[in-house]
Amino acid sequence: MATKTLTPTKTTSTTIPRALAALTLVTLLATLGGLLLGLLYAGTDDQQGHIQRIFYIHMPAFFGAFVAFGTTVFGGLAYLRTRQAKWDTLALAGVETGLALAVVNLATGSIWARPIWNTWWTWDPRLTSAAIMALTYMAYLMLRAGIENPDQRRRFASVYGILAITTVIMTLVIIRIRPDTIHPAVIGSSPQNAEGGFGLTSSMLTALMGNLPVWGLLIPVTLMWWRVRLESVQERVEALKARLGEK
Repeated sequence: MATKTLTPTKTTSTTIPRALAALTLVTLLATLGGLLLGLLYAGTDDQQGHIQRIFYIHMPAFFGAFVAFGTTVFGGLAYLRTRQAKWDTLALAGVETGLALAVVNLATGSIWARPIWNTWWTWDPRLTSAAIMALTYMAYLMLRAGIENPDQRRRFASVYGILAITTVIMTLVIIRIRPDTIHPAVIGSSPQNAEGGFGLTSSMLTALMGNLPVWGLLIPVTLMWWRVRLESVQERVEALKARLGEK
């Protein structure tokens, strides 16, 4: 009995696209450059010392999460309109990438708070809303895992992902609408009860503006592209398994 050989085709190729490879290289170099700006170029804050430098990652990471979660909204709306699975994959990539950056934001914030607030965590409105935001998107992943029917899973996840953006918006604006928060605003006036604020010098502003496009755009876009590609490869593997099982 002759054995049929499966030959690779263009649709099953695992070759990394040149654009993705180039973007990944640019992102890695830009991340290194941003770290050098924050660690070596920016001046040391007179009151906080070197711990202040963590804000060059802390704040940009949140905006990166915002971009990723915004992509989830776009993917969800596109899926509900077209019912094409690729948009659901994009939405999923946005959640996983955004959640990773949200965890970076929470972790760096806790590291900064320990010497400045003398505690790793406090139920401040800003911190609480950031934690709720992260838990909301963790629940998104649990929702997907709990629904077996693919069409129903994509539909429910799309609606959930669209509604979940409200937690991101609340986290973004809460220090402007809650006067009792102690979380400082890096740009603009801080709330009256803020603890740990600092003035931006020209070198600090340069380091912050240099890291914003890196963590706020390059890193989330690169990670989402890789995640979409990984999902695509996984789908091809599952399809190949199904074909081999039929033979």
